Amino acid sequence: MQQILDRYIVIDQAVCHGRPHIAGRRIKVQDIAIWRERLGLGVDEIGTDYDLSLAEIYAALSYYFDHKASIDEAIATDQSLVTSHQREQESVLQARLSQLRDH
Repeated sequence: MQQILDRYIVIDQAVCHGRPHIAGRRIKVQDIAIWRERLGLGVDEIGTDYDLSLAEIYAALSYYFDHKASIDEAIATDQSLVTSHQREQESVLQARLSQLRDH
């Protein structure tokens, strides 16, 4: 395990697929970045909702801004996988509905 930012942010290949996350938790830096930067949640909200200290949140945001390009790329990759999976599931559902209508 590699300790990245003080004691709060770590990268461990066995946790979160090796993505930077809050030490001792499965909350990725990219999750906090999404909550703060894209959904507009305040740091107090994030802390309350996910039982995180302000230090953990600010460490994650600091790490995010230091590695913005790579984390934004990871976010885009994840979103692409979700979109692809949704399309596949819609296709399966449409095929099943079509079969039901034909009977």
